[in-house]
Amino acid sequence: MTPFMISVTSLLDGAPPPVPETEPSQAGPVAVLTDTQVVVRSLAEQLICEANTVLRDHGTAFTLVDATGPGSLSFTIGCGEAEARVETAVSGRTAVARLTAPCLPDDGPRRLTGEDELQALLLGLIAASVRR
Repeated sequence: MTPFMISVTSLLDGAPPPVPETEPSQAGPVAVLTDTQVVVRSLAEQLICEANTVLRDHGTAFTLVDATGPGSLSFTIGCGEAEARVETAVSGRTAVARLTAPCLPDDGPRRLTGEDELQALLLGLIAASVRR
């Protein structure tokens, strides 16, 4: 088992979920922020595969849905009825990252402080799904 799979198992056994650390999102160059979006999306896919290996015996699983549109590149992670959306909104030569999730404040555009926080976000979605 991977360390993340062990964290998922611990959560299902009753451990409290961590709270993902976020920070206000600042506008930045399109190339930098879209690259970050792709890196986070790739990591999300890997972690979701690991989590689903553990979750399949518990009647729930993650979904991962990509979306693109004029000025936006995003993906939505779902676990049961709980969802988080990671979006990079582009305007001209700048972009802004936006993270929306049930465990986060709604006080303007936010982003995760690092890649490790994606694990905390996913664990929070599992916890929200299991509690319903």
